[in-house]
Amino acid sequence: MSGHSKWHSIKHKKGAIDAKRGRMFTKLIKEITIAARIGGGDVEGNPRLRKAVSDAKDVNMPADNIKRAIQKGTGELEGGQIEELQYEGYGPGGVALIVIVVTDNRNRTVSEIRHVFSKNGGNMGEAGSVAWMFSKKGYIAIEKSKGDEETLMTLAIDAGADDFAGDETNYEIYTSPEAFHKVLSAVTAKGIQPQTAEISMIPQNYIKVEGKTAQQLVKLMEALEEHDDVQHVYANFDMEESELAEAVS
Repeated sequence: MSGHSKWHSIKHKKGAIDAKRGRMFTKLIKEITIAARIGGGDVEGNPRLRKAVSDAKDVNMPADNIKRAIQKGTGELEGGQIEELQYEGYGPGGVALIVIVVTDNRNRTVSEIRHVFSKNGGNMGEAGSVAWMFSKKGYIAIEKSKGDEETLMTLAIDAGADDFAGDETNYEIYTSPEAFHKVLSAVTAKGIQPQTAEISMIPQNYIKVEGKTAQQLVKLMEALEEHDDVQHVYANFDMEESELAEAVS
């Protein structure tokens, strides 16, 4: 089971990240706004916005909040100018990390993110220092109890998925960014609700970490994800699921 899948699985079960609705709403509003700014306010014609709005509805965000976030993104309503930035660096054990932020003050945010790295045994790198280790792909994780492997594999591949994998607990579907929404729609049309569904940065290979190093890495990832400006954290780690579960607070 890849570190990518394990991290999402543990967060889902433990509720360790974004446990407070206020923080979740803040991150989703930023995602809706930046998606509308980049791709326009048409939900059906903007895949990224469609996913962000769907996620917001899943946590019962009021429709007015969603509408205002879209209008701020398109410029129909005034609001602080925000931008999406990508930071890169290394964590304990030489694990590569990509941090996606949405901020209205890049100088403040980069200073704070650098501090989180250094405080937790990591260091920020230059742009491009680790991005080459990752590929942008659609990623869908489904608990095994929700479907039959052969049926799901056929469904995913027929809908345009690039790859299908599984382990003792989850099925993982990988797609191109362009095919993601078609594959996700095919899955949900069968009444299957994925544990995770996102456009993600997938590592090309993984670094095994354990013991104190694993605990320090999890602490760094949690600290990054708890920052208000951070939308996503991606890392190329692998560790035993029991050890990850123990390390997550």
